[in-house]
Amino acid sequence: MHGLEDRLRLFGELDGNLTHLERRAGVALRVDGDDVVISGEPRRVAVAASALEALLKAARRGSDVSALDVELALRAASDGLEPEIAPGALGTSRKGRAIRPRTPGQQALVDAVARRTLTFTFGPAGTGKTFLAVVLALAALRAGRVERIILSRPAVEAGEKLGFLPGDPQEKVDPYLRPLFDALGEVLEHQALVRSVERGQIEVAPLAYMRGRTLSDAFVVLDEAQNTTNEQMKMFLTRIGSGSRMLVCGDITQIDLPPATESGLIAATRLFKDVEDVAIVELIDTDIVRHPLIKRLIEAYARAKR
Repeated sequence: MHGLEDRLRLFGELDGNLTHLERRAGVALRVDGDDVVISGEPRRVAVAASALEALLKAARRGSDVSALDVELALRAASDGLEPEIAPGALGTSRKGRAIRPRTPGQQALVDAVARRTLTFTFGPAGTGKTFLAVVLALAALRAGRVERIILSRPAVEAGEKLGFLPGDPQEKVDPYLRPLFDALGEVLEHQALVRSVERGQIEVAPLAYMRGRTLSDAFVVLDEAQNTTNEQMKMFLTRIGSGSRMLVCGDITQIDLPPATESGLIAATRLFKDVEDVAIVELIDTDIVRHPLIKRLIEAYARAKR
């Protein structure tokens, strides 16, 4: 290590990162001057050393290493991949933590949005699709690349009926939009979010509200896009106006449409894979960042289908 700051970024508060690495890798760690000595079963030592090297590189670049970084680096090393901690920060969370791509798939998504007008991304739960979309939209707004953010979702029931929810039609729709507000709340203080909505800088609305509009100078996100029909997807995509970016997110393993209805997201990724200025990014199990248990749950469901 080159200095005290690198060491603090790598080790974390009260050496929490080293403790986490030691416990998750099943090895013993000992700090000897500027060196970290790893002991244990040879394969476990090799995995821990590979993860630690990637984490040290991130610390030397000035990134604060988190327990999640430790978890993802170990996961990559265990799978025989070279762990990689993305260098660039996209913003800061409401709690002051740097937000950056955590996996190669997330980095590919960030790069695609930077280069293309329209980006489709799909992957399992926990890969950070919605959160990253909101962060990228806010970064574009703050940088002056767009004038407003529009976040949308289709109102499709996942085994439950809207009619059983209390309230008027708007109140019935609000639960479908709550995950978007939750993602915004991770980055913006409540009052800042309220002001942005009141000024028209941020709009969160059901997909049906997009019909007939032209969305110019905006960063437009369609979440849960696997639950759109082909007609709804066509309606949404053709709303794009000059100076806008579109990011369409979904999980094609969780489609709540009637069995005979093709998902608009699946059709779109098939139709537009070779269209200029369109990117398609698939996130996979190794991109799951929400909680390590999610990856194991998804793998169990996949085995049950075989």
